Amino acid sequence: MQESRAEAPPARHGLLFDLSAIDLSARLRSKAEIESFLPHRGQMSLLDAVIWEHPEHLRAVAIKHVRHDEFWVPGHFPGHPTFPGVMMIEAGAQLACYEFMARKCGPTLVAFLRIEDAAFRAAVHPGEDLYLLCHEVKVGRRQFTSDIQGVVRGQLAFEARISGMVTAK
Repeated sequence: MQESRAEAPPARHGLLFDLSAIDLSARLRSKAEIESFLPHRGQMSLLDAVIWEHPEHLRAVAIKHVRHDEFWVPGHFPGHPTFPGVMMIEAGAQLACYEFMARKCGPTLVAFLRIEDAAFRAAVHPGEDLYLLCHEVKVGRRQFTSDIQGVVRGQLAFEARISGMVTAK
């Protein structure tokens, strides 16, 4: 398997890359453009836009508007709704899958192989924007490994390393 490696990200607990030079109000790819690559629809389509991406699709920033009308709000947690950590990871994974497919193979079905070193550091609530960062650290013909993070209110909300693999064309 031929592999390529992107430059190594900074140490854990810092941001994967500097956001200060990125216009966080930009919208490079719309939800419809993202959905042309990803199979997720309806409540499971978690990315609202790609804000910035590296020309070779090795790094990207996307946004997830956490809404008051989402399916999990009444039950997680009543009176103090908090965006579930598993949904944060899923949103980051959708960005990683989008970047892999946009660069590597076009629309296809990619599935998770592994989630490693997940840590949750700040709560995300309805009405907030979750900025998702993705840095691809290893890629092969059919699989990839990416570091993902979420940022809310300028704070690191979560981080993890995920792996995915093409399962169908």
